[in-house]
Amino acid sequence: MNATALPSRTLWPVPGTCAVDIIDQTALPHHYRTLRLSTLEEAAHAIRAMQVRGAPLIGATAAYGVALALQRDASDAALSQAVATLGATRPTAINLHWALNRMQALLRLLPQEDRAEAAWTEAAAIADEDAEQNRRIGQHGLELLRPLAEKRGRLEIMTHCNAGWLATVEHGTALAPIYAAHAAGLPVHVWVSETRPRNQGLLTAWELAQKGVPHTLIADNTAGLLLARGEVDAVIVGADRIAANGDVANKVGTYLKALAAREAGVPFYVAAPRSTLDFACPGGAAIPIEEREGDELRLVHGLDGAGSPGAIRQIAAAEAVANPAFDVTPAGLVAALITERGACPASADGIFGLYPEEQDHAR
Repeated sequence: MNATALPSRTLWPVPGTCAVDIIDQTALPHHYRTLRLSTLEEAAHAIRAMQVRGAPLIGATAAYGVALALQRDASDAALSQAVATLGATRPTAINLHWALNRMQALLRLLPQEDRAEAAWTEAAAIADEDAEQNRRIGQHGLELLRPLAEKRGRLEIMTHCNAGWLATVEHGTALAPIYAAHAAGLPVHVWVSETRPRNQGLLTAWELAQKGVPHTLIADNTAGLLLARGEVDAVIVGADRIAANGDVANKVGTYLKALAAREAGVPFYVAAPRSTLDFACPGGAAIPIEEREGDELRLVHGLDGAGSPGAIRQIAAAEAVANPAFDVTPAGLVAALITERGACPASADGIFGLYPEEQDHAR
């Protein structure tokens, strides 16, 4: 499927219904299909089962999940239950809790008869804001990439996980500057880490292909070699939560890339919208790290010889495995945070310099 056949967004309301459609990312990159969410339970399952992925998209989906719940029951109890159900799906991504808090703060003040319509309107606003913020991230990131392109005559960028338009409502975070550079005519090539065990890098490769951006998929352990050889101009990743001191929680393996980038003298950038910033979190040690089920490591998913999806067991069911979904990169390894308001140092001074109105939330 080419780019012109794809929707411009990853979730969208269905006209004339109380439902939203999403791209089922568990089917990618082998098959493109959409799913319809009509209930709170379906929205929660989509987040938990990673049919939607990426912190900004998780937040927007959760907002619509609240709206779907209130179409059936707009009572205080139903609102509380919706927020609790969605809030329990993915603990690390702060965008989820940011969106739920925003929805709840608005809806609690309204009469029950006004909540259903207001919830739908607010969820749409959250989605629209995410798209615009990510567009701005792309433009601010482009300004950091232009000088790098002038040195080599082209751009060699490394990514980790998927932080493109599939991980957001539109545009992406880490990939937004890459798309902006490509659109501006800068020669850009992307080194895409596969990102085991869920292989989100395959989604990055898929969407880059739709946009016509040159890229090469690599095994995760190849990153250090490429950085040491001088084959990378910058590393750009997204984030699931950024603490007030600039520490960054992102897909596990991010920390290792940051260490290798520092050793190689390569700038390591983190791109994220305001909803990813946890102004009340003092540092990375306070960020909860999600531990996912062991079969994500024990099984390998793909297509069989007939082209049908399936799983192959590579590790015995009784084998003990650890599967943390995220790690924390210390702020000192981050060259800059790229937000919708501009780039800043990964520090409290840098963050609150861009968001002075959030000072009261700092602990």
